[in-house]
Amino acid sequence: MILHDFIIEEHIKNALKEDIGFGDITTDILASEDKIIKAEMNTREDGILCGIDIAALVFKILSPEIKLRKLYKDGDKISKGDTLMIIEGSSRAVLTGERTALNYIQRLSGIATETNKYQKAIGNYKARITDTRKNTPNFRLFEKYAVATGGAKLHRFNLSDCVMIKDNHIQLAGSITNAVNQIRNNLSHAHKIEVECDTFEQVKEAVNAKVDIIMLDNMPCELMKKCVEFIKNSAIIEASGNVTLETIKEIASTGVDVISSSAIVAKAKTLDIGLDI
Repeated sequence: MILHDFIIEEHIKNALKEDIGFGDITTDILASEDKIIKAEMNTREDGILCGIDIAALVFKILSPEIKLRKLYKDGDKISKGDTLMIIEGSSRAVLTGERTALNYIQRLSGIATETNKYQKAIGNYKARITDTRKNTPNFRLFEKYAVATGGAKLHRFNLSDCVMIKDNHIQLAGSITNAVNQIRNNLSHAHKIEVECDTFEQVKEAVNAKVDIIMLDNMPCELMKKCVEFIKNSAIIEASGNVTLETIKEIASTGVDVISSSAIVAKAKTLDIGLDI
């Protein structure tokens, strides 16, 4: 997944507007455009780097003449004490952009690091960890980029990407079969259909309805194994619910294809990265 500058530039500008307000009164008094400084962006803990190009763009927006030397790229393993980027230019631009740049790179590196832990915990099983739509509003693109950087698969970006028939949809339609038939009669050929199943009976109905993806939701592992054996190659099998670093390997051992979890985003802590002059 690639984040192009022209896509994220407006988001960064809005973040800067939010932070700067009518002016950085501290920096504007103490610094000047012609006062050149050199700063290092350093990590204070181990992790997976994500967002270095976004952080760099923050400074470039504030001062196109600023010089940036990136020593690592997104996806690299970084260790406590590593210098990630050297920034040289206007003291006003560097100090005004410091917090916004760090907010992006700390948050995204934290998500990439947490995601990588979950994928590694799966071990040699075929399953891949994937994210959910439980994202920060207006920050989903960045969070999904961090998830991909951490080594995971990506679930749908939004409601228009894929059909997902959940319990409330089933209740509304009367059954999985009714829901699938109604949707299939009105759906583009380019979209897949996923159904969330809580029971083995629902799994059987979803298989008979020939859906593309079956989500095994909050099932014990023994029941998941039974469902996987029944589904075989007739649909992509997704496991969801109760996914932690302690449980994910056992879930993967059932033979599912993907394991979705909101924890890789929602429970990821920011990575401690700082800017030092």
